[in-house]
Amino acid sequence: MSQSAYIQFVEGSSVASLTLDELKDYLLQYKEQLALTGKQLGWEYEDAGFPYSIETKPEGEGKWFYLKGNSLRYKYIVMGVGSKTENETAKHFVQIVLPDDATHGDKAKGNEFGKHLAKQLKAELRLFNGRTMYFNPRK
Repeated sequence: MSQSAYIQFVEGSSVASLTLDELKDYLLQYKEQLALTGKQLGWEYEDAGFPYSIETKPEGEGKWFYLKGNSLRYKYIVMGVGSKTENETAKHFVQIVLPDDATHGDKAKGNEFGKHLAKQLKAELRLFNGRTMYFNPRK
């Protein structure tokens, strides 16, 4: 059975919602940060830190894309954006899905990407195991 993690935009988040292209941009910025870290360390950290290529399929156009693994340790992770109505207000979120045949490496990278994105966006992150991490400013 597939597992999902959610980044939910709440009051205090840096953005109210995110488009699919903006999500891709955040992932590409993360990949660039890893490349700069690798340059400082003197090795190709980008390939180890982000071992995926961003792929799209016609049926997921505008709804989701997937990260295709570049090695046997990583297969793929599906990422998408959406919203749900709660108490007559729209709550926007990013969903990170591990398909049935995803590896343990995919789950670890999914958690890593989720934490990074939630921290950047000051949002709430509900991990694959159901626990919630709060990166939004709360009083």
